[in-house]
Amino acid sequence: MIKKIIFSTLLFTSCFVAADTESEIQKLKDTSQNSLLAYEIVASLTREVGPRIAGSEGDKKAVAWAEAKLQSLGFDKVYKQPVRVRNWSRGLADASILAPFEHQLVVTALGGSVATPDKGIVAEVVMVDSLEDLKTRSVEEIKDKIVFINKRMERDRAGRGYGPVVIGRSRGAIEAAMLEAQAVIIRSVGTAQSRFAHTGAMQYNPEVEKIPAGALSNADADTLEYMFSKQQPVKMHLNVQAKEHGWQTSYNVIGEITGSAKPEEIVLIAAHLDSWDEGTGALDDGAGVGIVTAAASLIKSTLGAAERTIRVVLYANEEFGLVGAKEYAKANAEELGQIIVAAESDFGAGKIYQLDTRFASDALPFVKELHKHLAPLGIAEGTNTATGGPDISMLPAKGVPVVSLRQDGTHYFDYHHTPNDTLDKIAPDDIQQNQTAYAVFTWLMANSAVDPRPAPALIK
Repeated sequence: MIKKIIFSTLLFTSCFVAADTESEIQKLKDTSQNSLLAYEIVASLTREVGPRIAGSEGDKKAVAWAEAKLQSLGFDKVYKQPVRVRNWSRGLADASILAPFEHQLVVTALGGSVATPDKGIVAEVVMVDSLEDLKTRSVEEIKDKIVFINKRMERDRAGRGYGPVVIGRSRGAIEAAMLEAQAVIIRSVGTAQSRFAHTGAMQYNPEVEKIPAGALSNADADTLEYMFSKQQPVKMHLNVQAKEHGWQTSYNVIGEITGSAKPEEIVLIAAHLDSWDEGTGALDDGAGVGIVTAAASLIKSTLGAAERTIRVVLYANEEFGLVGAKEYAKANAEELGQIIVAAESDFGAGKIYQLDTRFASDALPFVKELHKHLAPLGIAEGTNTATGGPDISMLPAKGVPVVSLRQDGTHYFDYHHTPNDTLDKIAPDDIQQNQTAYAVFTWLMANSAVDPRPAPALIK
């Protein structure tokens, strides 16, 4: 009986793909494993464009670069989708301890922060362990002070240490202002013990006064923490000169390889084109741009058009709240049902170690077929609880199946949102494995008879 069940499952799986899939996949793997196209694309983006914060001149250059790159790689259709974005710049950021011991600190403004007065703020500092700790404090404790949220991020391959800490970055200014603080600073949301401070978006509540917000490098957060051990008041000077420059128009840049048999059905692979302004955005998310663009290009140059349309979406303004992704979902609402599956690369360039899906139950046998071809790349079969990357995270709620090709993020948050996010942090062999995995996955999905729609509902 067991043998019969196994045979039936294999028979069911094999009916999803054409008989010549084995030779096609091997040819695609061989081509990809002899190509550094993804790495070359990241090198081009980071060195020819560089930083590309939303609304900036770098952002405009990146859009033009992406259009030209997709066209040069032979995509059948390349077009832009306008997205309204805020244009914020960080300006000067400076911090120093005045007492009990003088010490210069490395600080950066959090994305979206308002400025201090021109000469900065001088105030006593109150240290709290977390955002939750801050919420327990009284106005009397916090009023007119600078709040220091001193929560450390834990290193983890899957990045599970990020969520518990990033809430302090995003909501710290709101909670501190509600207690009448003058400003808030946080220990960087990152895992490296360096003097690079990690930026990232923060939020304000329109009903609460806006106060300046910054992040200290982890090494400098240690120094500030030490000052409190002396049981003396800690006084700081903080100067943040961030500015808003009004609204700009950016773009989602989209490239398509038209399907040969079912062009109306779409396999969507994505990344985001913008980056923070401190580094060159190599890991976040130049790597993703290189991976998905190279995967689609290698498919066309090696095997030609697939049966379904392959669509590469390079989203605008992910860093300030998934703005391009939200615009894409809104503008394309009527065709979201045509997306067979979506996947996004936005976690650096570490090797992919696991395949997670969110498929309808009838399509789950096909996961075995996907895994069979990905396993030689060191990729294990995971769960059917994928949520996709940030920009595609809203699609499962609309019935769109998603896949997560999980990357090793052990060292990703050493460099995330810092001046140290540069090309030299990408290992060519690692990004090549990503490129190959995305190419194989995309080709299989675009050439199979499987239909994994609708995605199972997310359990909250």
